[in-house]
Amino acid sequence: MYDLTGFQRDLLYVISGSDDPHGLAIKEELEDYYEKEIHHGRLYPNLDTLVEKGLVEKGQRDRRTNFYTVTRRGRRELQARREWEGQYVDIEA
Repeated sequence: MYDLTGFQRDLLYVISGSDDPHGLAIKEELEDYYEKEIHHGRLYPNLDTLVEKGLVEKGQRDRRTNFYTVTRRGRRELQARREWEGQYVDIEA
């Protein structure tokens, strides 16, 4: 996970918090968070990178719509990241 960009990590978080989201749903979630438009040219290459790294699987819902799920490896990476963050961030303070 250390080699991901912040945007790629955010993609991974959004996918893990949704039930097999499609690209447009992921895009909308990130646009709400970033408060600006996310272009397809940024979104889909980064999703493909997560797939290539084995953190996300891409499935096909129909001929035009893909969906994404976090892999077992992706969940392990997310857990390790949260543990690492927990060493430095004490939100309950």
